[in-house]
Amino acid sequence: MIKVTLYLSFFLLLLSSACEEELSELNVNRIQPTSIDPVYILNDALVNTTAVGGTLIYDIGIVQQLISPNSGVITGANYNQDNRNVTAGLWERYYRNVIRNTSDVIVQTTDDPERNNLQQMARIWQAYAFMTLTDTYGDIPYFEAGRGVSDQIVRPSYDAQEDIYTDLIDELQEASAALAAGAPTEVGDVLYGGDIDKWRRLGYSLLLRAGMRLSKVDPARAEQLAGMALQGGVMQSNADNAVIRHDANYTNTIGNILNGSEANNFFLAAPFVDHLQSTNDPRLGAIAVRYVGAASGPEQTADRATSDPEQQVGMPLGYDNNTVRAVATELGLASFYAFSQADRTRVAKLQAPTFLVTYAQTQLLLAEAAARGWVDGSAADYFTNGVRAHMEQMADFDPGSAIAEDAIAAYLAANSYEEDNALEQINTEYWIASFLNGAEAFANFRRSGYPELTPNPFPGQDISGDFIRRLTYPNAEISVNSDNVNAAISRQGPDNLDTRVWWDVD
Repeated sequence: MIKVTLYLSFFLLLLSSACEEELSELNVNRIQPTSIDPVYILNDALVNTTAVGGTLIYDIGIVQQLISPNSGVITGANYNQDNRNVTAGLWERYYRNVIRNTSDVIVQTTDDPERNNLQQMARIWQAYAFMTLTDTYGDIPYFEAGRGVSDQIVRPSYDAQEDIYTDLIDELQEASAALAAGAPTEVGDVLYGGDIDKWRRLGYSLLLRAGMRLSKVDPARAEQLAGMALQGGVMQSNADNAVIRHDANYTNTIGNILNGSEANNFFLAAPFVDHLQSTNDPRLGAIAVRYVGAASGPEQTADRATSDPEQQVGMPLGYDNNTVRAVATELGLASFYAFSQADRTRVAKLQAPTFLVTYAQTQLLLAEAAARGWVDGSAADYFTNGVRAHMEQMADFDPGSAIAEDAIAAYLAANSYEEDNALEQINTEYWIASFLNGAEAFANFRRSGYPELTPNPFPGQDISGDFIRRLTYPNAEISVNSDNVNAAISRQGPDNLDTRVWWDVD
């Protein structure tokens, strides 16, 4: 009887063990990846660098291209008021989905010579993301950022913008030079398909951009970096543009907003429309739509739509959705819904591309550098190339936004380079060439002082100066990383819309 019991116990033990092994195998997800090729992690960083919705409410409004007369969740540049729920957008997207991923790629590829090019690509893109962040907020976490997983740094310290710029300039120089044509090609890269020449041109074009940011605070260094960038090799055509492509699965963020609940809330600002009309700029017809006779949002229908430049009317600044009604009446409009908008079937459609660094912008920066005597080459030629490139770039938004060659030639003939007015002319063109790239338009406006815009006269503003100079830190960051935030504030200045970033000297 004892033997039978022992045999039975042994049998049950074996059966139990077998069942546990089978159950254990059932709990294993056989299709879930245990590792990810780091090129796909870089791709996630790339696609998440597309413009955030907050740029519509702040950056693009500050430079007076698109504004809204409405308040509530879209309160911002239209009232020159702080809205930390909105100013947090870029911070959260870039730190969570861009910096985290580029940092991960850099860590994974550091000791792998077969992935050298991927590492340099990640360094270049990380420098771009950090430049955008520090230009927007000033002092930010930099040296300890993105190290939450690798080093368990969950409350990173903030670094002075001057130190950030010094390092990211080094990163751009080193990474661009270290790209190797003979190394394996990262064909999975969604930006350039692993084309090392294009990545190198992007790196040096960003170096030029970073250098020109220093034109007020350190002109000698700006001159040096502009020359180094040109020698290294910047973008050569629109084929080199750093552009994020959107599709039905990954739609354009600004397009989502302007085709969704806020479709009837954003309008082209009068300073932007007036300037394009005054110079007979064919880009107005490529960008704008006006719903003639629309008395409400639902009346913004296709049969009322016109892209005729002569019929566009920009919304003046300084009004809310009540006071602007009288202005619309004075201008002969049915309502404020009949002001011009960015065409959401073309430049602001759901699948419109997002342009982040372009050949047009690069040529215009070279035009300024040449006008200052900082680089070789003709400022007039760089200027012409830049304007032409942006006009040709419009077709990439939509075939309906393409500008005919004769219209481009006519504009260039009537608005040729003027040596005596070079800086204003070049940077006003840069303003246009950065349309819908709010962060870059805002940064270059503060750096250059152009275009010459009249301050928004809306009463009850949160600013004491003429224009918003930076965006404020997110509430969540103030809450969980308060010691480091306060250290940054004590060094940089008050956490408000008036405080200037390091390179934006008065």
